[in-house]
Amino acid sequence: MGRRSEIPPSLYGEPRKFDPAFKGPIHNRHCTDVVCCVIFVVVILGYIVLGTVAWMHGDPRKVIYPTDSYGQFCGQQGTTNANKAILFYFNILKCASPVVLINLQCPTTQLCVSKCPDRFATYLDMQYAYRYNKSYWEYYRQFCKPGFNNPRKSIGEVLRDEDCPSMLVPSRPFLQRCFPDFTTRNGVLTVANKTTFKDGRGKTRNVTDLREAANGINSVLDAREVGIKVFEDYAGSWYWILIGLVIAMVVSLLFILLLRYTAGVLLWVIIFGVIGVIGYGILHCYWEFSTLRGKPGADVTISDIGFQTDFRVYLQLSQTWLIFMICLCIIEATIILILIFLRNRVRIAIALLKEGSKAIGHIMSTLFYPIVTFLLIAICISYWAVTAVFLASSGDPIYKVMPAQPKCMYENFTCDPETFSKTNVTKLCPHSQCTFAFYGGESLYHKYIFILQICNIFVFLWLVNFAIALGQCTLAGAFASYYWAFKKPGDVPASPLFSSFGRAIRYHTGSLAFGSLILAIVQLIRIILEYLDHKLKSAQNKFAKFVLCCLKCCFWCLEHLIKFMNRNAYIMIAIYGKNFCSSAKEAFFLLMRNVIRVAVLDKVTDFLLFLGKVLIAGSVGVLAFFFFTHRIPVIQEEVPSLNYYWVPLLTVISGSYLIAHGFFSVYAMCVDTLFLCFCEDLERNDGSAAKPYFMSPELHRILGRNEQSP
Repeated sequence: MGRRSEIPPSLYGEPRKFDPAFKGPIHNRHCTDVVCCVIFVVVILGYIVLGTVAWMHGDPRKVIYPTDSYGQFCGQQGTTNANKAILFYFNILKCASPVVLINLQCPTTQLCVSKCPDRFATYLDMQYAYRYNKSYWEYYRQFCKPGFNNPRKSIGEVLRDEDCPSMLVPSRPFLQRCFPDFTTRNGVLTVANKTTFKDGRGKTRNVTDLREAANGINSVLDAREVGIKVFEDYAGSWYWILIGLVIAMVVSLLFILLLRYTAGVLLWVIIFGVIGVIGYGILHCYWEFSTLRGKPGADVTISDIGFQTDFRVYLQLSQTWLIFMICLCIIEATIILILIFLRNRVRIAIALLKEGSKAIGHIMSTLFYPIVTFLLIAICISYWAVTAVFLASSGDPIYKVMPAQPKCMYENFTCDPETFSKTNVTKLCPHSQCTFAFYGGESLYHKYIFILQICNIFVFLWLVNFAIALGQCTLAGAFASYYWAFKKPGDVPASPLFSSFGRAIRYHTGSLAFGSLILAIVQLIRIILEYLDHKLKSAQNKFAKFVLCCLKCCFWCLEHLIKFMNRNAYIMIAIYGKNFCSSAKEAFFLLMRNVIRVAVLDKVTDFLLFLGKVLIAGSVGVLAFFFFTHRIPVIQEEVPSLNYYWVPLLTVISGSYLIAHGFFSVYAMCVDTLFLCFCEDLERNDGSAAKPYFMSPELHRILGRNEQSP
């Protein structure tokens, strides 16, 4: 068979010569990239030391519990605040927004209380009622500073010393903080069914005056209400969600088993099945659009109604179905065009997938290896999160001057709450407060906490990429053992997955760490660029924004290029056992000598696997839709009562897709490995009796026709 090089070999190295001793992955190996391996081990040990130091200095209670103006935790057991788990603000009108409240940057005294106020009251009213009924003071004093017990103290002195709040507003706890209990009745904003209140200074004010102080509180409370309903839906439907995910796992396994025997037919069924389903979706959307068009109220745009917690409202709008129809048409046209222009490559990709299904069928243990990767990544995420929390909670309470008026020269100056009232700050900046700001310190450790957090993120990225690289190299070694077995499956070595894992850990930890390090550096740069972009959003420098956008785009492309090259380098490492740089160079040259196949065939196989994942997730999603919308009469009574049926539905669909992605990621790695192997096979052998191909006869036949085509 005549073989045609797609690019002159001299540009990207010479093709490999025939080696009769080559029988697949080399077993006589040596350790590669030892220096990087040593550095990697040292970094892991340093990461353990970092976590230990953070654990010694940090206190996660500072994150869990809200902190009052004295740096004391609300709700902490074993303290005077054990039964006071909610933070109360003396004067809510001084706070600009809920975000300010949550960040504890409100220029008013903050106190731990056992419950939020449930009524309107003022200090003046309390003093007047105290003459006849002392219970008024007992209720009011729980919102005053601990130890204050002088209800006869004048209102001026009380406000000066911040002993008690001038007024109480009916509130409810949210994020362990007291927020005004806003409600809307017939479009009128109220608090406890009232539209006015006394501010404690002899004035009657409208409830709308609280709106500026609690800017956005209605949307926050709406989000909380939605969150509660979503939690209720999860609590009532978790059992059925779990059943749906189990069904997705079973369907994924059956799908792969069917690919083992009917790959060609099944893949074409998938392709035309997806085309048919999308076509039906287009017709249904058009029918809904035609039905709603012209109906009263159906022509309202989505932007006019804004965000609605009940998503069924959007289904009553003709614009919604028009958007759905346009999106589906674009997807349908894209799929059809791909199939028309790449039909020959689709046939070759199907042949590769059939070969991959045979390899997985003989090495079924590879299907469960993603569990190992998942556990390793879960450990990395857990360690990173715990370390980040302990680092963030390290240090002593730091207090800052929070002025009540702008242009205070002492704003954000460090202060001492015990002596603050005796300083000149209170005279130069009237009504300013010495408020708890954050936790920190002056030691070397505290000064470099931000740097340590960056180190924490960097090592986390390195470890996660290493776990992924280990999985890719392990699977590549197992599938390469299958491909380079001349008589399949008789010549396939025993326990190829376990053997490949042992080789990767024993000989190539340094190489895998090297590739992961390069990728982690690029990812860290991308995170820094995203941080800078977030900081520059309010800036007016258009040139800086343009440069930053270009850098983000370049590093996004660079990250994906490195991922692609690393993946193929790990395959070459699994086969030949060379160091990372040599393997990456050989993989690059091999791919460039077959650049047309790489550019088209690789993406076509990814596309076919994507269609399989979509089909599995969509099939389980349709079943879940009919179940949660009471459209299956046999088990209609078993359906739980839900606030939003889309909550378990989207969970099942997304979970099914992730499960299918886990199984098909093994398939994708198998196809990539086999692809590089048959590129090597084509260069090493010519199909003669002296140099026979290792590929299957079917793959040989299809590739042969492709090679001879112009």
